[in-house]
Amino acid sequence: MAAKVKEVVIKEKIARAVETCLALHPCDLELLWDEPLSAHCSFEVGGPADCLARPSGEGFPAFAPALLARARALGIPAFILGGGANVVPADEGFRGIVLDASLWTGVVEDDGARREASVIEDDGARRGAGEILRFRSGTSLDDAADAALAAGLSGLEFLAGMPGAIGGAVWMNARAYGRDIAGALLEAGCADYSRDPPAFFTLSKDLQRFGYKRSPFQALRALILEAAFALEPGDRELMRETMEGHRRDRREKGHYRLPSAGSAFKNDPAFGGPTGKIVDELGLRGLSVGGAQVAPWHGNIIVNAGGATARDIRELAREVARRVKEARGFDLEPEIIFMSAVSAGDAGSEGDAGSEGAGGSCGAEGSKES
Repeated sequence: MAAKVKEVVIKEKIARAVETCLALHPCDLELLWDEPLSAHCSFEVGGPADCLARPSGEGFPAFAPALLARARALGIPAFILGGGANVVPADEGFRGIVLDASLWTGVVEDDGARREASVIEDDGARRGAGEILRFRSGTSLDDAADAALAAGLSGLEFLAGMPGAIGGAVWMNARAYGRDIAGALLEAGCADYSRDPPAFFTLSKDLQRFGYKRSPFQALRALILEAAFALEPGDRELMRETMEGHRRDRREKGHYRLPSAGSAFKNDPAFGGPTGKIVDELGLRGLSVGGAQVAPWHGNIIVNAGGATARDIRELAREVARRVKEARGFDLEPEIIFMSAVSAGDAGSEGDAGSEGAGGSCGAEGSKES
């Protein structure tokens, strides 16, 4: 009975918060109550969210952070969801608001003219003038790569075939095929929703604040609204070949074969080799807990082999990490984000470990280098 009363109270608070924010910041909005999160994540697991809010259109940049700020002020847990490819919602669902940012997509036009910017190498050296391409944060990574190709601008080919969206990739400094987001990022437009009303700001890239799967956004409670990349003119045919090669490589590695999050654990140079190779050497391919399984074809992919629960996936990840620690002394760090069902205050965002972490982003998934 107490749980039901709490559910009703939170839903009433959510309805008031949405009504207030819509009055101040009109926006196209779809509200889904008791929406199964299994329909919104690549693992196809997870119970219902009290409310899944899906804002879109030109009102998104004002409404979305305002809703997060109002939720925080009212003590309503909130979680920012992007493409859903790195997140495992709890079997119990989520008590609060899940903000789905996946409809805030597309290239942002810079007043008709392309702006120029210095393109910076991974070692910090400038390699000359480039051109800027700016994306809304819900844009899928694969679409962003295609848009850059269409513009004849090179630097985002490594995103081809990668699940997820721009916001989450910026938040976690996604990487693949020896490249990372920080290598092309120029700046990101954000909204600080720890304040009510939110404060809008632009954060320029500082390479010293980025690292392997690390970015300054992870220390902020901010919604990433858009990201600008400094790219350079490229050979379209060569770019297309590179992108198709990356997509083919992902298919051959089985990233899309069964519901999964791609790579389950981060790599660490201190391990002396890819995490997947270590898991393979320990004979853990095929290890199962319930319906969750270490992919028989790749040691660093955990899949939903049929009927898996969030608990199965979490327990399997823990067991793999335990065995690697016991055999090799290495501490594996999951790439998978496990949402909690109920949290105090606001819960964070995808790419931010839900209630297990702090901060926020327009979430998505990113790095799948295994």
